[in-house]
Parts: sequence; structure tokens; C-alpha cells
Amino acid sequence: MEDIYVARIDEFEDNSRKVISHGAHEVGVFHVDGSFVAWRNECAHQAGPVCQGRLFPKVTEPISDEGTVHGMQYVDGTLHIVCPWHGYEYDLRTGRNAGNDRLRLNKVDVLVKEGAVYVRL
Repeated sequence: MEDIYVARIDEFEDNSRKVISHGAHEVGVFHVDGSFVAWRNECAHQAGPVCQGRLFPKVTEPISDEGTVHGMQYVDGTLHIVCPWHGYEYDLRTGRNAGNDRLRLNKVDVLVKEGAVYVRL
């Protein structure tokens, strides 16, 4: 295993990302609510570049007591990423697919030391 430099901590804004390549590996490193998380840039569906997808809060469609939907709502405190190839959606903190708990992104260890962010590959 090797620690690969990503960037200085101050180069990340909150809810931002950096996608890096190292050899045969491509990794997305995300800064979410003051913490860092990293995933291999491969969607669990068909290995699309998921880490380059759109970030947004989780979306729900509340159903009324009458069984009707009255629009969509964002869920505060959650951040999802959507694979640009086929729209598969994942919780950015856990890597779990929003619709199928068996589908998950592959986690990469993140280290923060001496003001910099590294991934362990």
C-alpha cells in the first residue's frame, strides 16, 4: 500500500471533490461536512465514472394519506452523487445505492496529515 498525495486541505471547499489518477486507479476524494471520504471512480452498475457525477441532497417523494405524491423534496443533511452514465444514485458518506442496498461504491482509505489529504492505494 502507498499513500498518494491528493491536495492540501485548504484546496477543498465543503461539498467539493477532486478526482485523481494513479497508475491504473482513479479515485474521487470528497470533502463533506468537514470530513473526507474517497471512492474508486467506478459505479457499481457498469463501472461508469461515478465520482464525476452531480452532487445533490437526497430527493424523496412524500406520499400523502390519500396515496398521492405532492412533488419532490430534498432531505437536509444527506448528500448523494449520481453516476453520469445511467443515473445510479449513491449516498456520498456511505457509498450505498439509494435504491438497492446491495450496490455499493468501493471505499478508499483517506489520510489527513500535516495539512494535506492522501489516499491509500
